[in-house]
Amino acid sequence: MLEVGMKAPEFTLPDQDGNPVSLSDFAGKKVVLYFYPRDNTPGCTRQACAFAAAHEEFRRRDVAVIGISRDSAASHRKFADKHALPFTLLSDPELTAIQAYGVWQEKKLYGKVSMGVVRSTYLIDGKGVIEKVMPKVKPDTNAADLLAYLDGEK
Repeated sequence: MLEVGMKAPEFTLPDQDGNPVSLSDFAGKKVVLYFYPRDNTPGCTRQACAFAAAHEEFRRRDVAVIGISRDSAASHRKFADKHALPFTLLSDPELTAIQAYGVWQEKKLYGKVSMGVVRSTYLIDGKGVIEKVMPKVKPDTNAADLLAYLDGEK
């Protein structure tokens, strides 16, 4: 995983509408980059819905929220429509950003080892520097924990 104070790796990935989005598009603005395993799974849905519920709070603080997974842009579109997600979802099937941010890791489930996206979140400042690293986040509290941090509570 990357560390606080490091320059955030630049990327350009398609959003849920197939439009290219780059990290540099958000220069001068804080960005929450949250990496999640898969659209429409229970934990990922709860996490996305928590960010959706808190979206106005992030907007009020001038913070952009971006979710990234390996799912296709079409899958993201369906996921965003189904759950009324008001933020950007980026498709990374080639693992470009996922590997650059160190979230493609070995996972164990029921004794079986496989590679996958470890649910992790980065807060990037307006200059493109990593301000906060949150590895192995809990889907239900990730958005609230970030808001508390932004308000100086954590």
